[in-house]
Amino acid sequence: MTTSTTTTPASSTSTRPAARYLAPGWGTRRIFNPLVARLVRLGLPLKGARILEVPGRTSGEWRATPVNPLTIGDTRYLVAPRGETQWVLNMRASGGGRLRDRAGVDHFVAVEIDDGAKPPVLRAYLEQWAFETGKFFDGVGADATDDELAAIAPGIPVFRIA
Repeated sequence: MTTSTTTTPASSTSTRPAARYLAPGWGTRRIFNPLVARLVRLGLPLKGARILEVPGRTSGEWRATPVNPLTIGDTRYLVAPRGETQWVLNMRASGGGRLRDRAGVDHFVAVEIDDGAKPPVLRAYLEQWAFETGKFFDGVGADATDDELAAIAPGIPVFRIA
């Protein structure tokens, strides 16, 4: 699987740093993601994977992608290990979406969390999902220091699901 890094300058009115995005390869887009989506819809256990649906920021049409939601205590999060993906941009524009699995649909409002609040969420995400997404964290693992996690936090969007 080949991934590429794309860096886009932040707009002049944004306080965001340059965007980090690790594009999925052909196999991920055309084979893996559709297969995971189909298995989730069928109700097969995939360690908590769900289908995230977010309205497109231009078209308004619902866009779907498999995600790995994270629960810490009573709070749920969506982490974007590949960086500023299309679903992240759409989530910022819409402010919410829905998570789907065979059991049903959960509509939610999403609040993007500040970089300073990300280290414990990133650590928990890596503890649960590193086997699948760890390669997107620039060599930082769940055993990293808070400073190491803080250093990668700006490139990994995290949303609290309300």
